[in-house]
Amino acid sequence: MTVANTIAERIRSRARTETLAISRTSPETQQLVRQEVRAYYDQHGMGHAAADADSPAGIDAAEQQTVNDVLDQVAGLGPLQQYLDDPTIEEIWINAPSRLFVARNGVTELTDTVIPAEQLRALVDRMLQHTGRRIDVSSPFVDASLPDGSRLHVVIPDISRKYPAINIRKFARRIRDLGALVEHGALTTEAATFLHEAVHARCNIIVSGATHTGKTTMIGALLAAVGASERIVTVEETFELDVVARDIVAMQCRQPSLEGTGEISLRRLVKEALRMRPDRLVVGEVREAEALELLIALNSGLPGMCSIHANSARDALMKLCTLPLLAGRNIDAGFVVPTVASAVDLVVHLGRDRNGHRQVLEIIAPTGSVHGGVIETQTVFARKRGELIHQGPRPHRLTHDQEDTPHADSEYRPHHEQRAIR
Repeated sequence: MTVANTIAERIRSRARTETLAISRTSPETQQLVRQEVRAYYDQHGMGHAAADADSPAGIDAAEQQTVNDVLDQVAGLGPLQQYLDDPTIEEIWINAPSRLFVARNGVTELTDTVIPAEQLRALVDRMLQHTGRRIDVSSPFVDASLPDGSRLHVVIPDISRKYPAINIRKFARRIRDLGALVEHGALTTEAATFLHEAVHARCNIIVSGATHTGKTTMIGALLAAVGASERIVTVEETFELDVVARDIVAMQCRQPSLEGTGEISLRRLVKEALRMRPDRLVVGEVREAEALELLIALNSGLPGMCSIHANSARDALMKLCTLPLLAGRNIDAGFVVPTVASAVDLVVHLGRDRNGHRQVLEIIAPTGSVHGGVIETQTVFARKRGELIHQGPRPHRLTHDQEDTPHADSEYRPHHEQRAIR
């Protein structure tokens, strides 16, 4: 057992005995940790070198590192905390005690961190402590949100082979709007202007792409263009969207209890959202029969957005035509396909290049026509030789909206100009 682990056990014992509240940001917890570290150093005759300039008075660099390690153990997530605190890291996953990986700018790195097997399950329990969710033999999978908004997914044996499989997906809060995506090279200013106008025209937008291509980030950037007077209602399996808006309600699903009751599905949340006077409905990710409720809402004049896993923008439309069929036998393609064709205005498809950089690959617009069971589309933007090029006419809804007097705050400005006026 390491020095940090030994001291952490002492502090946990004191916390249980003295009923102490442990919090990483609490001055009392930080003082307690410093006292216990100093007591351990004194007890074992560990000398003090010259104090580090960035450390509290009287604490050398080695002792301060021990303090930080103990804080990570008792009030953080132990060896994972350094990666959660690193803003350059996007995702963390663990396959085995010596197989802890991180993704930085879309590139996978194997770290040298080793977490003993007995600590892995303790880490999972600690991460789930404040989420209200559980994982056990009867429910071997879990999706949850960590306090910082990161998404946690865990699978335990015997579904996984030997060790828990842990994924933590962090979200870059530095990307708040379309201007920030332009700065990161995900799309051009022309495409950002087009999407900004589409949001103000109340277009229904589908964001598609493979896993970890930035779909959630794109939806957040699009929602930043929504007018301040609009009420946004979001529904997700677990909270992922990080939207800054004046009037917003966010809801997530709930797992069934041990008795098998109390489950709240995404389909139920979509139905409830429609009773909450939304001006804009957002479904974090469409996977199953909730697609039917979403389509009905979009077809009734309520503007909305959602994300969907797909290989291309056209595949996303095909998938959106298939998922509602899971809702029951009385739903058929004869109803679904024309509804998708008329309700969806734009599909924004995302991908990653060879270097792992996320980018918009294409933007298409259904024309509203269906031929032979296939939705007719036109390409508005497509990436050619690395450049996102405008190729097609403006969608009907966007063209029609611009015939009216534009909204006072609907003008798109590049990101640096937005910062200047705030």
